Amino acid sequence: MVDPAEFAAAIVDPNTVTINVHVPAADIQLDGTEMTMPFDNLDAGMLPADRATPLAVYCRSGSMSAIAVERLLALGYTDIIELDGGTDAWAAAGR
Repeated sequence: MVDPAEFAAAIVDPNTVTINVHVPAADIQLDGTEMTMPFDNLDAGMLPADRATPLAVYCRSGSMSAIAVERLLALGYTDIIELDGGTDAWAAAGR
């Protein structure tokens, strides 16, 4: 897990795929988000084929993204960061 400042730095990297895993996704969305997938139904067919692709995962509070990170690791992804505290922490940090 990373704080909002570190997450913000990571998601501007063009190699990083930013994924909103919150359900429902329409409630929250950070600028630069490339994918929206439910935390409990990540589809490996829609995710990058290269398992080393950097992924930045977030939800509203951090609970759904924690589950998503476990699933992504089980799918073989190796470079994942998670926004600690979700968009709630993002907003509290003034972002």
